[in-house]
Amino acid sequence: MASVGYSIITGGAVALTAATAKTILGVKAHANSGAQLKSFEVAYDGVTSSAVPVLVELCYATFATNAPGTASTSVTPAQVYGRVLTAGFTAGKTWTTEPTALTVLKEWLMAPDKGLVMYQFPLGQEPDTALGEGLVLRCTAPAGVNVRASMNVERI
Repeated sequence: MASVGYSIITGGAVALTAATAKTILGVKAHANSGAQLKSFEVAYDGVTSSAVPVLVELCYATFATNAPGTASTSVTPAQVYGRVLTAGFTAGKTWTTEPTALTVLKEWLMAPDKGLVMYQFPLGQEPDTALGEGLVLRCTAPAGVNVRASMNVERI
């Protein structure tokens, strides 16, 4: 089956405030298509080796409130492969008010000075969304640090 893939990025540093959960990047499928997350990357710019790790969460979002573009900055998806089509989803970054309702699918701790995590889901195990719902990356840092992230998404 032919696929159409897109990349969304923060496009710059997203500042995290100490002990405050912040949704840094996310996608919301349109009413007539779903979205499937193929991979993601997260990186910090911290320099202190003794800094306490950041909690990173991949969450399913119903977007009952604060869909991309509401309490966040809209992101334009860049098509990276497949037939040229409209993305079929909206994207956002750096929410000022958290979207709801979020369900954590994966969580891990990451030292804010240790570089980058890249994760590609095994074939057939990629999380996808219902129509009109989405996926987000959320970070909670014990101390202020900046983060950059990207998500690679297919329209389904």
